[in-house]
Parts: sequence; structure tokens; C-alpha cells
Amino acid sequence: MALLEIKGLTQRFGGLQAVSDFNVCIEEGSLVGLIGPNGAGKTTIFNLTSGFYQPSEGTISLGGKNTAGKKPHQVTAMGVARTFQNIRLWHDMSVLDNIRIAQHYRLGYSLWDCFARTKTYDKAERKIESIARDLLEAMDLSGYADELPNNLPYGLQRRVEIARAMSIQPKLLLLDEPAAGLNSSDVEGLIKLVQWIHREFDITIWMIEHQMKVVMTLCSEIKVIDFGATIAEGGPEEIQANPKVIKAYLGDENI
Repeated sequence: MALLEIKGLTQRFGGLQAVSDFNVCIEEGSLVGLIGPNGAGKTTIFNLTSGFYQPSEGTISLGGKNTAGKKPHQVTAMGVARTFQNIRLWHDMSVLDNIRIAQHYRLGYSLWDCFARTKTYDKAERKIESIARDLLEAMDLSGYADELPNNLPYGLQRRVEIARAMSIQPKLLLLDEPAAGLNSSDVEGLIKLVQWIHREFDITIWMIEHQMKVVMTLCSEIKVIDFGATIAEGGPEEIQANPKVIKAYLGDENI
């Protein structure tokens, strides 16, 4: 069953066409890769999928529901969570609060409830904290709950960002270059983490990644774009052997 279906997606910024007639069908429970050279349009596609941009042409549907006109928080409420190439954490908040605040869209209480500290407020806050602490424990982050993200190594900051995305219990998790800035040891840990999340939470994952080891290890299907247009798609072995991909992106030394 298709969880995410994108048809004829085109995005223009003035005279620049960043994405051209992009199509993808991502089945529920799959782990799919999106690769391509710098500037190929990958992050633009994620920005469109998550509601940060509205497409010039084409449709995006999640679980059969069109996301047209939806703002990012509304797309999040539909079940889409994402991380970013450059880690975006609130560094003046604790790790625990970073996880808690991600759930703001479903608080279920009013401003009055907040000021008056009503039972509705207390119940919602207890539930949010419980979800956050359970997730930190599951992702081996409990010991850092009260730390500020800036005090953590980069690899742990990435893990916190992924935990924050997972806290909304998404149907679709978008990972935008999760291995960016990680050392080789952290990359190995990331691969195991993504595999564990995919298996343990039975979640659909769509990821952008430049490190071929990560993509080829994790993804059963890979789509390749260049200059905003699709040039190849298939399994890891097909992609590694595709001449267009080798020429546009991988290079002989990487395969």
C-alpha cells in the first residue's frame, strides 16, 4: 500500500526550475533513498513533502490524502516528521524539553488551561513527558535528559534530533543527510540506529544521504536525481552499476 505518492512534482523559483516532473510511490513500511549531486533538488523535494514549500505543479498525497495548501504543522499532524541536514535543536532547552516541545501540535489544552494549570493541562503535560522519557530511554539518551544539546558530541546531537522527530509518532520519517558531519564510528552507530527504528517502530523512512555506505546498506530502493530530474531508480546494485549515476554522482572510486 502506498503511504506517500508524488506525481508530476515541479518546483520553480523565478526562472530556476529546481525540480522537474518528479514522481515517487513509497510503500508503507519501506526504507527508500534519494540521492544526487549537490544542488540536484533533493532537499527541495523534502521541503515540498513536509509543507515548507507549495509545489508549482504536481500532487503530493499521504495515505491517500492530498497535502496541497497544508502548512508544515498541518503536514506534521498528518504523520510526517523530518530531520535536517544541519542539526536544528533548541540549544537553550534541555534534551528532554527538545523532545517534549515537538509534540506541541497535539497538546489538547487552551491558553487558559495553561495559565490556570487545570486538570486538562496537567494530564496532557504528564502524557507528553511520559512519551518523551520513554523515547529517550529507548534511544539510549536517558542519561542526557537534563543536558543542553550544545554540551553533547555531534553524533549524540543527531540522535536527539531523530528522537525529537520520532516523538510525534510519525507514519513517515524524512531523514535529510543524517550522516552529515559524523565520523566513521558515529556513521556505524547511525546505520544501526536507523535499522533499529525501522524494525522496532515499523515506520516508513525516506532518506537523503551523500555517504554511499549508508544508503547502500539501509535502502532497498533508491531514486537518483540530477538537475531536478530523475535519472535512475532501483535497488542498490542497479544504482551502483548505472552509467548515468556513475557519471553524475558516484564516480568510479565510490563503487
